[in-house]
Amino acid sequence: MQTKIQKWGNSLAVRIPKPFAQEIHMGDGTLVDLSMADGKMVITPSQGMKLSLQSLLKNVTKKNIHSETDFGSPVGKEVW
Repeated sequence: MQTKIQKWGNSLAVRIPKPFAQEIHMGDGTLVDLSMADGKMVITPSQGMKLSLQSLLKNVTKKNIHSETDFGSPVGKEVW
């Protein structure tokens, strides 16, 4: 399929046809990685950073931990 590169602000943009986007589960706002392979531009959905509670907590120390914050009484249907 042939498509056209168009100006978008100071950058260039390529429209991705809906069937192509659906096939690789890509939608509006999907982060992608751009790379070059054999002289061709390759666009792939970004894997992003996979975070776990353990990886987030391993950098918490006595020096950087903050105190508990009181947000007041529940409002609406919140349960604390």
